[in-house]
Amino acid sequence: MAQGETVLVLGATGGIGGEVARQLRDAGWGVRGLRRGAGASKGDGIEWIQGDAMNAADVMRAARGASVVVHAVNPPGYKRWAELVLPMIDNTIAAAKAQGATIVLPGTVYNFGPDAFPFIDEDAPQHPVTRKGAIRVEMEARLQRASMEGARVLIVRAGDFFGPKAGNNWLAQGLVKPGKPVTKISNPGARGIGHQWAYLPDVARTMVELLAHRHSLDAFARFHMGGYWDEDGTRFVDAIRRVVARRTGHEPSVGGFPWWLLALAAPFNVTFRELQEMRYLWATPVHLNNARLVQTLGHEPHTPLDVAIEKTLIGLGCLTTDLHASKSSCTS
Repeated sequence: MAQGETVLVLGATGGIGGEVARQLRDAGWGVRGLRRGAGASKGDGIEWIQGDAMNAADVMRAARGASVVVHAVNPPGYKRWAELVLPMIDNTIAAAKAQGATIVLPGTVYNFGPDAFPFIDEDAPQHPVTRKGAIRVEMEARLQRASMEGARVLIVRAGDFFGPKAGNNWLAQGLVKPGKPVTKISNPGARGIGHQWAYLPDVARTMVELLAHRHSLDAFARFHMGGYWDEDGTRFVDAIRRVVARRTGHEPSVGGFPWWLLALAAPFNVTFRELQEMRYLWATPVHLNNARLVQTLGHEPHTPLDVAIEKTLIGLGCLTTDLHASKSSCTS
């Protein structure tokens, strides 16, 4: 337990930030969340502070007395990444240095290029092939400098996020349609090409457990999660089919992802353009090595795949919480 310790979560209204905030609260932390809008939720055990992660003074004020700052904020819909991401991390760094706090960053595989593929250690060279990857590299470089200037840093990298409240993610944006029964699954990957996934509650649990060890970790500590490794690009989709069939009695079909349509729409849609840029991650196996994490914790928090997918589809409104109703609606 972390009785008496305070954590500030930037991005607490989003997917990973919200999950980390809830799990830290349940672990005994005093949790603050920064949000732009008024009318904060009451009764959720989180102290909501009005402010903007782009405003240095707001972040500095919200971080007073905090021993940890979770930086889980990103521009919505991938918009204005180049001009917003680095100023936001600079605000977090300044606040953490002032408090002598630990910064927690949910990391990605964007940092790495082909010279690090396919099995990637935490210290692999970072030569990204995309604009977002270059920004991620710069974020981590700034965090490493901050770790030499009074802050501590904990980075947890994982595969493609999914979960009941994951926000922007491939499962919800590409494989199924939120709010609708799953009758067809679009698979963005090519058969035979491995792909890595990460269940959001497992990622949050990993961060919570690592924070309990933070004083014994390096000042600049990086860990990779194994998550779910789909070794041939079909097992994740097969798990969705299996869960839906069990819940509804109907097995959805599987088709290819319409990359051609994404390419046509990319010039007119920022989100499509950013998704198109990350297509290379579906064309080559990219597998994170979690040996350091397992050595540190003795295990990796891991929810069985079918359970994780079922909870995710319920959260997306693709399955009802009532098993009997699911089967009835399918046959009616």
